[in-house]
Amino acid sequence: MPNVRWTANELKLAFYLYCQLPFGRLHQRNPDIVQLASKLGRTPSSVAMKLVNFASLDPAITGTGRKGLSGASKLDRAIWDQFQGDWEGLVDECSALLVLPGDAGPVDVLSVTEPAANYVGETREAQVRVRVRQSFFRKAVLASYGGKCCMSGLSEPRLLLASHIVPWSIDTANRLNPANGLCLSALHDRAFDQGLIALSDEFTVLVSDQLKAHSDAFTRSSLAALERSEIALPGRFVPAGELIRWHRENVFLG
Repeated sequence: MPNVRWTANELKLAFYLYCQLPFGRLHQRNPDIVQLASKLGRTPSSVAMKLVNFASLDPAITGTGRKGLSGASKLDRAIWDQFQGDWEGLVDECSALLVLPGDAGPVDVLSVTEPAANYVGETREAQVRVRVRQSFFRKAVLASYGGKCCMSGLSEPRLLLASHIVPWSIDTANRLNPANGLCLSALHDRAFDQGLIALSDEFTVLVSDQLKAHSDAFTRSSLAALERSEIALPGRFVPAGELIRWHRENVFLG
């Protein structure tokens, strides 16, 4: 196959997939990469190489001594910069690009099994858009944390949630920003959402006095015992400090 220059739309789809895959799965045998390659009419190896080009632009990767492939183009950099502050734009554009003529709806490269919320009064199109956005956020956050709760280490995907640090309804600009997410078990997600636990600027767990005074043995062992423990930081999209502080100052019941 001749070496055909990548278009802007192709690069957007590649970056979209890059955000949803762990760094260790950026290889040509990955079924998601094979699927995108087929859709673009490219080889899986060329798509895998492009994803690793994006890794060379990712400070979370390069800052830990890992390296992507050199040779990222100016257009690669432009796509990277364009979507760092417009995550909804990335998801909406790419979900539209992934619709083929005659399709019943958007084809997300990585399918999601988590059901969409029931938004009464919304049109079907709006519901699909919300579902696709939720799918992207979940995939990006879980991939960043290696599919494990950052507080407990739980790895059962049916019990994991992509938790917003600042709630979806409050910060529209960061709704889909993976740096506004934590991978938490359902228990720890609920505790975080209710302000019973929070994070320090050093990413250690803070536990509310209400939990520390609890007499329930399970509560003490599963939640209160986390006090001052360090969370497992993600490989990419480290939680943004200003968002962690907002949660601590506005939600935490310390």
